[in-house]
Amino acid sequence: MKISGFSFARNAQKYDYPITESILSVLPICDEFIIAIGKGDKDDKTRDLVLSINSNKIKVIDTVWKNRETLKGAIYSEQTNIALSYCTGDFCFYIQADEVLHEKYLDIVYKRCEQFLNNKNVEGLLFDYKHFYGDYNHIQDGHGWYKYEIRIIRNNIGISSFGDAQSFRKHGKKLKVVKANAEIFHYGYVRNPFLMQNRNLEVETTYHGEETAKKTIQKKGDFFDFGSLDKLTLFTQTHPKVMERRIKEMNWSHLLKSNSTKSNQKLKHRILTWIEKKFFRGKHIGAYKNYILIKEK
Repeated sequence: MKISGFSFARNAQKYDYPITESILSVLPICDEFIIAIGKGDKDDKTRDLVLSINSNKIKVIDTVWKNRETLKGAIYSEQTNIALSYCTGDFCFYIQADEVLHEKYLDIVYKRCEQFLNNKNVEGLLFDYKHFYGDYNHIQDGHGWYKYEIRIIRNNIGISSFGDAQSFRKHGKKLKVVKANAEIFHYGYVRNPFLMQNRNLEVETTYHGEETAKKTIQKKGDFFDFGSLDKLTLFTQTHPKVMERRIKEMNWSHLLKSNSTKSNQKLKHRILTWIEKKFFRGKHIGAYKNYILIKEK
């Protein structure tokens, strides 16, 4: 059995993505790791950062991102599919630049791939998610934050990126999946508030153009407002070992508002979150499921 890891990135160092940690977290169970690196800003060090891992498993595909009008909001999907097209494994493990797999799940994930290698009815593996927010101690688990997503897919059966790189489909149809019995730790919202706002400007520019993006972000100030963190779920377990340095070097706690009255959720989502936690044990009402979960015998 062969597993290919794959991802995409651009301006990763500039916006403080944990890209090396992301790759290192899955590299032990991957026979190769393909990453499409887009041409970034003049100060972009993404390529150097990835190559600093110094592994012969890593293969860099240099790309140039097309303009937003050409791809109609599917730039991330295009880059994902470019990396996927170079994968040669039986299974392909997709990990985004702000996602990390805890080392305690490596053997579990590998064995799940082995278990379903010859079961062609299984097209992918579904992972649980933990979304960290503001710092490394708080989790966003309210309404609107997805709980599950496909991150391992079977290769060479027509699967491609869907929803601008959030998930995957096969010829437009939902994949038949089994649970990976593992979690992805998502650190996309763990940044210095200033860098978080700049990252949002980059994302808005990618989707809507520079002029519109600047108008949208400027209204919100130079710093991203995480709102009150004291109502979020506290994380009391361990982080992946590859994240130890980043956690130790975190230096923006003084910029977070533990006593703020402002919520980090819209009123509708706050109400739904309360109902879900009070009456449904946290199960999201009307949650969108981009997969067909196979019942295992």
